[in-house]
Amino acid sequence: MNKFLSILGGLSIDHRSSMFFHSRTRTLSLRMKDEWKKVLSYFSNRKVESAAVAASDSLSKLLHLPFKTLSEGLKKAALDLKDTVVNETWVAKGKRVGDYTLYTGALGTAFLLFKAYQVTGDKNDLALCSDIIKACDSASRGSGRVTFICGQAGVYALGAVVAHHNGDEQSCQQYITKFKEIKLSKDLPDELLYGRAGFLWASSFLNKNIGKDTISSTRMAHSRYMIKNGFSGNYPSSEGSETDRLVHWCHGAPGVALTLVKAAKVFESDEFLQAAIDAGEVVWNRGLLKRVGICHGISGNAYVFLSLYQLTGKPEFLYRAKAFACFLHDRAQNLISEGVMHGGDRPYSLFEGIGGMAYLFLDMTEPSQARFPAFEL
Repeated sequence: MNKFLSILGGLSIDHRSSMFFHSRTRTLSLRMKDEWKKVLSYFSNRKVESAAVAASDSLSKLLHLPFKTLSEGLKKAALDLKDTVVNETWVAKGKRVGDYTLYTGALGTAFLLFKAYQVTGDKNDLALCSDIIKACDSASRGSGRVTFICGQAGVYALGAVVAHHNGDEQSCQQYITKFKEIKLSKDLPDELLYGRAGFLWASSFLNKNIGKDTISSTRMAHSRYMIKNGFSGNYPSSEGSETDRLVHWCHGAPGVALTLVKAAKVFESDEFLQAAIDAGEVVWNRGLLKRVGICHGISGNAYVFLSLYQLTGKPEFLYRAKAFACFLHDRAQNLISEGVMHGGDRPYSLFEGIGGMAYLFLDMTEPSQARFPAFEL
């Protein structure tokens, strides 16, 4: 635990040079360490669901709750957050769309609404989701971006799936036609946010939800390359990097862990499984970041444990996901308002802000079905 706390104390999100900032960072790190001590000390006994120790504060009370009771509380919190996100990103903006992307824009709000519909069956969320997608369709014209998270493929794929759920097969086919008309340039990179992998993921999303036969897989050779280039269980942010600082989905162990879990499933490989578990240990020890989001925050890191739980069936991974979710539910909003945590540059977005936290809370209601948004299927 002491080793973890010393590492956590050294984490920082921004790079500023003033003496005030460094002093402030040390103060905030100490505060984060104190908050996280409660979680670590509680989970060290590994008897989470049957613990009878009286809780003395709100975070401890959450950690002691039976999972079913906790998941209901998280669902209520998620739906409240969803309403806030809709108001800030859609209603307050006059139902006009500037940033249409899933990553930081209105399509992320639509994706959250679709998730809420899947959990609650509320058709109002599905109808509102459809309206926002239509606005994103208009806003995305001429963008030239081709991926699910940052491009038109996301608009068309989600539009088709939502129309399918609405029973509007005409709109569904129109979106599919637009999707098929997307042109991939020869110099398109292979990555997820802006490249071919992002387009293939959108294809797989359609395949899963509508029934098209589009199949893609991770190549074993590439996965083995990542394992050999990991160090301290973490993974470099880019090829050739020698730093070991970032523990984000976008850079470091969390995103690689999710990929390794998938590789372990596909190839039934103990090598990939152990590498995924090792990466998960890094996330547990260093993944309590000072941000709440999916991309580079606590919400995204929690999905590592959900994915490992689904793969192994071991309750310790579910308990760790529970710990991260409880910390967010009990502490995040206050810590953001106090300046201890960062709410994200786009504080209501799916990947940077509380939209991602709401999505995680909804996924915690059925952890065996949880999927990192726009990355796992």
